[in-house]
Amino acid sequence: MSIASLIEVKPNPNIPDIAPGDTVKVSVKIVEAERERTQLFQGVVIRLRRGAAGGSFTVRRVAYGVGVERTFPLHSPLVEKVEIVRHGKVRRAKLYYLRGLSGKAARIKERRLSPQELEREREEARRLKQEQELEREREKARKLEQEQEVESEQGQEEAPKLEQEQEVESEQGQEKAPKLEQEQEVESEQGQEEARKLEQEQEVESEQGQEEARKLEQEQEVD
Repeated sequence: MSIASLIEVKPNPNIPDIAPGDTVKVSVKIVEAERERTQLFQGVVIRLRRGAAGGSFTVRRVAYGVGVERTFPLHSPLVEKVEIVRHGKVRRAKLYYLRGLSGKAARIKERRLSPQELEREREEARRLKQEQELEREREKARKLEQEQEVESEQGQEEAPKLEQEQEVESEQGQEKAPKLEQEQEVESEQGQEEARKLEQEQEVESEQGQEEARKLEQEQEVD
């Protein structure tokens, strides 16, 4: 039993039907720490290996006199897009002989397409574009569902917290109510005490006034 039989491999819809000898422009997603960028690599397809899980294609280019080759998986989601610049006319499946050539000798003749093949290419391009748009819409829908699920989970987590806060506030209110009643009773008792003191002071003042009045009457009688 192989791992390919256990995992369902989905083909990358952004990769068209390419062949050895084609000049292609590959857009690859590069992940650096928390940033993502797209890198372009243009060259000639010198090898094409088809397969369900291990399919790949190798692209060769010459930069400043130095040959550079890169191998890209056919089913990798990191390959964002592959554009066919021109079709090459070759008679081999592996173009390793290009490694020993340079200049004009390394050029490949362009394969002219018939009207039917051109129409097929245009139809393939339209199909790829539609699939890319559908994939973007599906990705947006998945992101929206994930955001809604996260918001729902956060709401469910916040609901018990809100209930707990309300219960705490209710308990605090119940605890404050007896204290408030006690304070009101203390204030009422203090008010009554002050009223009694005020009455006593008024009675003392009244008695003093009466005493002074009697003294004054006695002085007048003596005179």
